[in-house]
Order: sequence, then C-alpha cells, then structure tokens
Amino acid sequence: MKRLWLLFAQTVTVLLAALFVVSTLKPGWSLLTLQRSSPLGLQVAPSGPPGAAPTGSFRLAAQKASAAVVSINTSKVARKNPHSNDPWFNFFFGEQGNEPQVGLGSGVIVSASGFILTNNHVVESADDIDVILNDGRHARAKVIGTDPDSDLAVLKIELDRLPVIVWGNSDQLQVGDQVLAIGNPFGVGQTVTSGIVSALGRNQLGINTFENFIQTDAAINPGNSGGALVDTQGNLQGINTAIYSRSGGSLGIGFAIPVSTAQLVLEGIVKDGQVTRGWIGVEPSDLSPELSETFGIKGGQGVIITGVLQSGPAAKAGIRPGDLITSVAGKPVSNVSELLSNVAALKPGTAAPFSVLRRDTKVEISVTPGVRPKPRPGGR
Repeated sequence: MKRLWLLFAQTVTVLLAALFVVSTLKPGWSLLTLQRSSPLGLQVAPSGPPGAAPTGSFRLAAQKASAAVVSINTSKVARKNPHSNDPWFNFFFGEQGNEPQVGLGSGVIVSASGFILTNNHVVESADDIDVILNDGRHARAKVIGTDPDSDLAVLKIELDRLPVIVWGNSDQLQVGDQVLAIGNPFGVGQTVTSGIVSALGRNQLGINTFENFIQTDAAINPGNSGGALVDTQGNLQGINTAIYSRSGGSLGIGFAIPVSTAQLVLEGIVKDGQVTRGWIGVEPSDLSPELSETFGIKGGQGVIITGVLQSGPAAKAGIRPGDLITSVAGKPVSNVSELLSNVAALKPGTAAPFSVLRRDTKVEISVTPGVRPKPRPGGR
C-alpha cells in the first residue's frame, strides 16, 4: 500500500511539473484554452470579468448616456385646401390628400422632472409629439418653449423614474477629443456612432442666427437632430443639429450646439418662458484690408464697427464708428458671429467690459447692454 501511494504521488508531481512547463512555454496549449475550444477545433478567447469593458471600448459611456436619449415622432394635421371641393381644381392639380405630415428626431432628458432638449426644427409647427424612451415607454410631450435663433426647443413629459443626462463642460473641449453621437437616424432605432471633435466655433454657416458649432465626424444622419453628443465619460457636450451633405446622409461633417449655449436657452425658457439676450445697437463688419485702410487701423484682430445706433447702449457708452472691438467681457472676438454670440450672452442691464482698439490706442469701455429686440416676422 505504501508503495502504491508513493507511485501515485510521484505521478501527480510529474504531471503538475509538465503542466507548468507547457503553460509557460506554450500558453496556447493550456487546459484553460483547451476547455474553451469549440467542437471544430476553433480557439475561443477566454472571457474577462463580468461587466468589464474591453480596452478602448466606449461601452460604459454609451450605457451611461443612452438611457437619457429619446426618439421623437411628430405629426402635423394636413391643412385642407380651400379649393379641394372644386372639380376643376382637382382636375388640374389632382385630389389633395389629407394625410398628416410626420417627422422624426431625437431629444435628451435633462431633468428628472421631465424636461427634454431638442431642436426647434424637430418640433416646429407639430400638432402632436410622441416621445419614446430607450426602455420602450411612450409619452406625449408638451412644448414649453422654443428659440428659433439657436434652433433649440424645450419639451416636457409626465413620467416617473426618468433617466437624466449628466452635463459636461463644452468650453473644455479640444480638437481631437473623442465623442459619441446618440440618436435615432432614419428611424432605425437608437444608434451610437463615434468620432472626434473636428473643429470648434464653426459659424457663418447660415443655419442659425447664433452659431458656435462643435464640428464632428461622428456619423449624424436625418433623425439624429436633437440627440446627444457626449464625451468618453458619457457627459453631454452638445445637441446634434445639422450635417453637411450632398446626398442626405453623413459625409463626416456634422454640427452640434455646445451645452454652454443649450444651458442658457434651457434656463431662460424654463424660468422666464423665453430667452433674453443682450444687445448694444451697433452695425459690425468683419475686418478687411479695405476697412482697415478706411478707418486707419494698422494690424490687430477684431470686429470693426461701421455704424452705431443713436441713443443705443453702445452709443451711450462711447463706442464710435471705426472702433475695433477685440473682446467682450474678457472673451476675444475675431468675427461678427463671435461678437453677436458674446453680446447675446450678456445680461441686459449689467455693465460689461469691452476692449476696443481706436486707431492705435487701446481703450476699455464699460457697456450696459439692453434687451435684444425680437426679430421681425420673416426676418432674422
């Protein structure tokens, strides 16, 4: 018996030593891998810890943000043509259908009380708005307010246990940062695409009155409008708004409204029912060689003032035609769009410092902005 036990112990020792050598020199031959092999002999990679994201994966960011991104279906009742009962009208133009017009977009839940941010063009003129959450729940939405100048709108739904997006800081974004776009493109269902920040401060695109877009190559398509642009931590950085496309699909040039702008619009609409923007009453122009020569400006970067409204805030503060505004409230301006956006962000009635270059002299002027007038019907 003792001899058999000794033989068993020696055999086990030899087998363990052989397993150690094989595992060290040929890890692909280990018992763990052999146990994970398929019946056809295909090698199957061992699984990691449950719930762990692979290296380089955006899984956690997508999971964190996706729950708060919703799909928005809109419908607009067809307006009956007053001549639809005229046989001659129907003969020449055909019978006019009465089917409702439908639209598609996305939105972001920004408050547990049910407030949703989306684009104004998604819900504009809609008679019925249906919001579909990522968990499958539906709710009819009410429009709290819209801001066509920034193409943003605020909706509200009445549901409990709402997931809420985490706000990021778009002022800290840099070109090259990785971002995710989340929305419902073409109505196929919630979709996450990835890319980088391609550019910041895009303007003069003719999309909105106030343009300060984040440009990204994350795929944005019709139906993504109003959805979320988030960073790799799942924090909201922008509201997807538009794409540059000749085909209607993504060409890798998409635009999002920064959350710094979206937050001001949200707070204004929720608190006051409207967005109140600053205004100083000037006619600005981008600096050109011709204007530099006309007003005697040698070098410098900023926005030239070619006209000042009499008795307006700028005129009362001492700003004159020919002044070159280089910064507003400490923020540099290099073109008309930046000046417009920075002035609009000022609080009416509260003085703000303006840095001005008057010929060769730097001047600091304190301007108390007024309330920006509402755009005229049919104008911007």
